[in-house]
Amino acid sequence: MEQLIMKRPVYKNKPTAAIFMNSWCTNTEKKRLVATQHMAMSYKGASITIAGDENSQTLCGDGVYVEIKKIGSNTGRVGSKIEIDASLDTVWNILTDYEKFVDLVPCVAVSHLIEKKANISRVHQVGQINLPLGLKFSAKAVVDYNEKDVEILSHGRKRYLEFKMIEGDFQFYQGKWSIEQTILSYEAVVKPKPWMLVRLVAGILGKEIKVNISCIREAAQKVIY
Repeated sequence: MEQLIMKRPVYKNKPTAAIFMNSWCTNTEKKRLVATQHMAMSYKGASITIAGDENSQTLCGDGVYVEIKKIGSNTGRVGSKIEIDASLDTVWNILTDYEKFVDLVPCVAVSHLIEKKANISRVHQVGQINLPLGLKFSAKAVVDYNEKDVEILSHGRKRYLEFKMIEGDFQFYQGKWSIEQTILSYEAVVKPKPWMLVRLVAGILGKEIKVNISCIREAAQKVIY
């Protein structure tokens, strides 16, 4: 990725890593991550715990917070947050450079821009993630990305990238990316096909988004500005 040489801006009141984790990993979630009575496993330096509420999972580690929750009949919600030491514009440019996602994110096998009209980009994407025992999970989709304009807030700027699956391997997949100051957030609702368990699919998406959002942070923080 081409590096731009500009002066690094100074962010006021930027949260430290400790505040970041304390803000998004609540005391309850921290207890879930260390409680021995819950089933747990490790994933790339983070802990995933299926809590007492069998419909909810949380993941905290490497500066990333991910929450996975069943919210309806075979429907799940995945949310994630991360702090990135980069400007909103830098992160936005990475998010909307759709065809470069193949080089940026290992979980994306295909990302092809089909067409772009005004602020809507239609993209064909295939996600793929390795599972235990040498298995692979893959899912394809045609997704419309709606690139919203910057919002000027009293404390800074915010921008949304909304997305919706038009066709693909799920019954429903829709959500948004949002950037506010140094925080990148992701949230999505997914409903798999009837023969697929949402608990499994949402869990896989949770692992995938942890990798994706970490790669975006790494790429953004390499840009000199």
